[in-house]
Amino acid sequence: MLDNKKDENYLGKLAFVLHAHLPYVRKSEKNSLEEDWLFQAILESYLPLLQVMESSEKLNDNAKLTISLSPTLLSLLKDPEIKAKFPEWIMTRIDLLNELSREDKAYSEFLLKRLQKQLKDWEKCQGDLIIRFKNLSKTGFLDIMTCAATHGYLPILRENEETVIGQIKTAIHFHENIFEFKPLGIWLPECAYYENLDNILLNCGIRYAVLDGHGILNSKPRPRYGVYAPICSRRGVAFFGRDSESTLPVWSSREGFPGHGSYREFHKDLGWEMPLSKLKEKGISSSRPLGLKFHRITNSQTTLGEKDYYREKEANNKAKEDAENYLLQRSVQLKNLKISSSFNPILVAPFDAELFGHWWYEGPIFLNHIFKNSSKYAIKLTHLREILTNKPQIQICDPSPSSWGQGGYHNYWLNDKNSWIVPEISKAGETFTRIVSRNSFNAINTRILKQAARELLLAQSSDWSFILRAGTTTELARDRINRHLSRFWKLIEYLEKDFEDYDFLKTIEEEDRIFPEVNISNWEKRN
Repeated sequence: MLDNKKDENYLGKLAFVLHAHLPYVRKSEKNSLEEDWLFQAILESYLPLLQVMESSEKLNDNAKLTISLSPTLLSLLKDPEIKAKFPEWIMTRIDLLNELSREDKAYSEFLLKRLQKQLKDWEKCQGDLIIRFKNLSKTGFLDIMTCAATHGYLPILRENEETVIGQIKTAIHFHENIFEFKPLGIWLPECAYYENLDNILLNCGIRYAVLDGHGILNSKPRPRYGVYAPICSRRGVAFFGRDSESTLPVWSSREGFPGHGSYREFHKDLGWEMPLSKLKEKGISSSRPLGLKFHRITNSQTTLGEKDYYREKEANNKAKEDAENYLLQRSVQLKNLKISSSFNPILVAPFDAELFGHWWYEGPIFLNHIFKNSSKYAIKLTHLREILTNKPQIQICDPSPSSWGQGGYHNYWLNDKNSWIVPEISKAGETFTRIVSRNSFNAINTRILKQAARELLLAQSSDWSFILRAGTTTELARDRINRHLSRFWKLIEYLEKDFEDYDFLKTIEEEDRIFPEVNISNWEKRN
């Protein structure tokens, strides 16, 4: 890639890309498992990441970051009922820590302070995390991308093009309503691409996306600079490739930094060890992770029952050390990639945002040191929009079908454990397209179809397929798919008769109230 605006002071560029996503886990009852997923992500990832970003934006003009905020996650973050529940959720955990034995209380003090700090931060912004992301975008620090509406796995929806368009257009309209600008970039769910998807993206107004490395490397023709420069499809959409050398040290607990013995142990949680009777006193109906972890990994051979207590200062120092090592590794890598004066390599490092803080507790500290010290290693931090704004010369290539899932293609979301989903959601998608394409509708039928669109979108979430394949909370995943499909077909049935079941409609509109301005014309058949 030729770039006439290159900065001679830097070896090359590094673009961290975070994908923040949760499925639509809104439930009316308190202390549900699904509620825990969201609140733990807020506590451990979204709040710490915002704090790091806000601090870095003020102190370091070399700090830049790309983040995708999925529409389902944004729906949850803006829900007033969810925001009202979060302080009580934190207070319940503070109460549990205060009831520990003297020894456990002493070693969990860091966690108690963290809970109190995050509660104070939440109250200071009145639970409005979205405005904080929005403000960071306005400063130029943050490039915010969208995702498909409910994180639908697009390659298995491709048989009905309108289904894919419905996912993407719904996401774009929702993003624009929240942030007051149309997104130019998209995080394709699971980085999954199929032939000619770029045509749909372009027609929807999307200009760039991220692919796994082999999605770039297997392009036709083969890219001259591999994953170290974006490519442009023949239809005019730019694609950035994941650099495995830049990502492995961060995400892999086996081969990378997060597996070190000083770091906090993810799997040892007070929720598994506390008597169920005590949990029930706090309104928690079952033993499960509560986000109360105060032991360290120790080593890979140590059983959970034998883990040492966590030492916060030691872990923080290790995160700083690992950040320095990471930057040193990237500087060596960039030096080796400088094959000519006209080539400025770009390292693209995409991750799930929840890796930082939730899965790897010290991840935000690591990222903070990356922002602070990158210039020292002659590394220019950037985001994807900035790269394209500089108008580089980009090679034209056809990207290869791919994903970042195990195996590299589509088999993690299409296998013997979850393949039954595909014909079900395909049939529903085709039916919906046929109905909205053939008729005009009165007010009540339009209302029914809007809710049917929501149920269809929610059934298409790739999260449920992933859970079924992984073998975790499979009953929940199966229930969610069947529930949304059942509601969808019941709504479709109502179109054929005189509608009277307003109670049913009101109930599911309340429970599944995502995308209030959903546009059913997004599913209309194109000529």
